[in-house]
Amino acid sequence: MPVLSPTTGLHELLALLTSQLHPDANQKEDLVFLKEVFSERSLGFLMKIHERLRLYQRQSPTPVLNSASYLAEDVVEELQSGALDGDERELFMLLTTPHVKAVLSVHDTVAQKNFDPILPPVPEDLDDELEEESVKIVRLVKNKEPLGATIRRDDVTGAIVVARIMRGGAADRSGLVHVGDELREVNGNLIIHKRPDEISQLLSQSQGSITLKIIPAIKEEDRICESKVYLRALFDYVPFEDKATPCQEAGYPFHRGDILQVVSQDDATWWQAKRVGDSNLRAGLIPSRQFQEKRLKHRMKTGTYQGPISPTAPPSDQTSEREDCDSDTSGSGQHIAVVSPKWKAGTPSCGQAFSWEFYTAGLRRSFRLSRKDRQASGETRPPDEPEFLIYEEVTYYQQKPTDRPRLVVLIGSLGARINELKQRVIAENPHRYGVAVPHTTRARKSHEKEGVEYHFISKQAFEADIQANKFIEFGEYKDNQYGTSLESIRTVLARSKLCLVDIQPEALKILRTAEFKPYVIFVRPHVSDSLVTRSASLSPTRSDNGHITDEDLQEMRHSADQMDLQYGHLVDRVLVKEDTATAVTELRNVLDRLDKEPHWVPVPWVRS
Repeated sequence: MPVLSPTTGLHELLALLTSQLHPDANQKEDLVFLKEVFSERSLGFLMKIHERLRLYQRQSPTPVLNSASYLAEDVVEELQSGALDGDERELFMLLTTPHVKAVLSVHDTVAQKNFDPILPPVPEDLDDELEEESVKIVRLVKNKEPLGATIRRDDVTGAIVVARIMRGGAADRSGLVHVGDELREVNGNLIIHKRPDEISQLLSQSQGSITLKIIPAIKEEDRICESKVYLRALFDYVPFEDKATPCQEAGYPFHRGDILQVVSQDDATWWQAKRVGDSNLRAGLIPSRQFQEKRLKHRMKTGTYQGPISPTAPPSDQTSEREDCDSDTSGSGQHIAVVSPKWKAGTPSCGQAFSWEFYTAGLRRSFRLSRKDRQASGETRPPDEPEFLIYEEVTYYQQKPTDRPRLVVLIGSLGARINELKQRVIAENPHRYGVAVPHTTRARKSHEKEGVEYHFISKQAFEADIQANKFIEFGEYKDNQYGTSLESIRTVLARSKLCLVDIQPEALKILRTAEFKPYVIFVRPHVSDSLVTRSASLSPTRSDNGHITDEDLQEMRHSADQMDLQYGHLVDRVLVKEDTATAVTELRNVLDRLDKEPHWVPVPWVRS
């Protein structure tokens, strides 16, 4: 016989007894019967439930008495009846303190309450139309949250069946309801002839406990382990505005940039997900990538689509709209200062002190990747097919000491002056930060050194590098060409320096690779409503002393909004620039933490 201990559970005892049953010739039938009974899964489940209840009884904290305050009063009366020594006097003072008396009173109030859930008895007048073993009565305690299950009508049998169980919801936590279970009654009401929406409304309106009569699925599959798929949302989703969702209450709202953990992809149309960091354990429904892309294509075909798409074609050349000047300031002669196209006839020329009007972007012209480069970067989508912003699979990445530093990319809207921020940060610590030295076809000046201000090359060599896709962006100014090469970036990173580049955002599609793992910072000037209103009241038009008008501020805001709309999904950090000193400090703090903190990055950057 098996050796038992006081801690042996009933289901363990059952397993031990089953293992000892060895049928012989004389008692074969009886032993086989016992073994079949003891091996029954339902009996094992009952034994486990019994043990859980006993464990709850043993571990449940129960008060020793529920009249501590009365006992304290009796002790105080006894102490008052005679002389008090030191310990007795201290005890008397403690028991007469208002705070102690209040604590004891609260203790008695709590001790007299029963906090166990009170469930109504199982009704005895259950229908006997089905076999007893095929019917399951489930009673769930419903709080303010939904049950976390959706239903549908079976196309073949017409029965109401459970379509999905929301991970972390009340139905999932109970472990009593499974996908495929047939629903017959809700709180004693037959639902065979009701529509699914009527049943859903009945369930949502029920409060307290809900009694379900269920015919279990023929085969109950084991619960699937939670998925480790994480997605960065690239669009905002509001379930109550989505008429296609099977259950709006079960929909899961999210904003662009949220990190979602997908816990189930069993349904090809509606995935189950929850937001990383959300204290609510219940998952919700989100549209799958395929379904969302399919309906966005339909909206685009019908002309009702208004959202952004990932840009795949190079931007139009707007250099003809700008007035330009070559910036040869020592240490920053790597760019071309570009004047905003807002200049009108009679306005001052380039070189006057309208510093807000200048932003260092260069006469840039992003180029298309060749077909070979698209395949190398993992881009398999046809070049003419729009790429909708839906989800991006990401993973948590912690930079190791042996890893090459990540590339820091600065993009900025009109008025951000990101080159100034970059130069200020680099000047403070040139041993930690560096810039990619650009190439140019213009002649070298007397004070310039090769590889310091520029790499000076011939026009033929420059054109050859363009054909070889060596530049992330390039442009032409005064018959001279300028460009920033990938090799210049690699040179800085090879020295274990943080390489800071400020580029037009179109070039991000070239840099977003496992090699560079770019950390993208979007710098946008602070333009508040009050500032626009104040500017409009004080300076309705551009003045001769260079004050900013409301038209200028509106353009700055519009520029930032447009850049956020088109490229915000590629941004890791938004830096709102109120003044240069504060922005430099914030940028420096972000860079100091870059290699110390983990970040969410696209999965191909780590698995490639």
